[in-house]
Amino acid sequence: MQLPLELTLAFSLILGATVGSFLNVVIHRLPKILDQKWSADCRNYLDIKPTSEEAETKSISLLWPASSCPKCKNKIRAWHNIPIFGYILLRGKCKDCGEAISPRYPIVELLTAIFSLAVIWKFGPTSQGLAALLVTWSLIALTGIDFDEHLLPDSITLPLMWAGLIANSFGLFTDLPSALWGAILGYMSLWSVYQVFKLVTGKEGMGFGDFKLLAALGAWLGWNYLPTIILMSSLVGLVFALLFMIFSGNKKSAPIAFGPYLAVAGWICLFLGPDVFAILPI
Repeated sequence: MQLPLELTLAFSLILGATVGSFLNVVIHRLPKILDQKWSADCRNYLDIKPTSEEAETKSISLLWPASSCPKCKNKIRAWHNIPIFGYILLRGKCKDCGEAISPRYPIVELLTAIFSLAVIWKFGPTSQGLAALLVTWSLIALTGIDFDEHLLPDSITLPLMWAGLIANSFGLFTDLPSALWGAILGYMSLWSVYQVFKLVTGKEGMGFGDFKLLAALGAWLGWNYLPTIILMSSLVGLVFALLFMIFSGNKKSAPIAFGPYLAVAGWICLFLGPDVFAILPI
């Protein structure tokens, strides 16, 4: 039985806010988890024994330890973790020590809820809608991590690419040949730009995570969306860079995460589908 449209949309809104709360954990903890793993790998390779303090420190995960205030270390109560409303109830401060809570947490939850609602409104509670939700949530997590760390983890980009190829083997958004060439050309296009830039300037213009993210978007949408994604993300990135230079007074070249702009452009193409070509006829 199909649920009424209003109930379906309300459920997608609640689900999106709940997932947004988990995405906050992913954005905050996944880089730390990777740092722990890389440090352990380096020690093993160099045959360096961990210090007693490092040996006693338990590895963190997405589920452990429980969320706590970074200042007073007191655990956050379950009712204070209610998406969006928990922040409002706490008035943006820790209940125990009064330390300010970053407004980014409710913002991520709200945006995830809105985007999830938009996806289900567009595609409905179908296999397309569920797949689009997974893409949306992955792009939100990648955007937050790249803004913070200039890092696009393989643990998200690579499964996202393979999932796109598998989904399109059933023709979910495009046919398999288009998805396959989307993944290949998505990676190779930015890889080629990287190599030319490095050859001319001797510097690395972008990270390999950007190649993998564009490959993932190509795997989901097909090769014909790649020029639009690249142009749209480049234009948005250029505007942001100019605004940053103007308002910050920083005239020097500073590293700018390109992944978020790829993610935004990719999500717009996913949501609009072929209609996006009317906006940027490429």
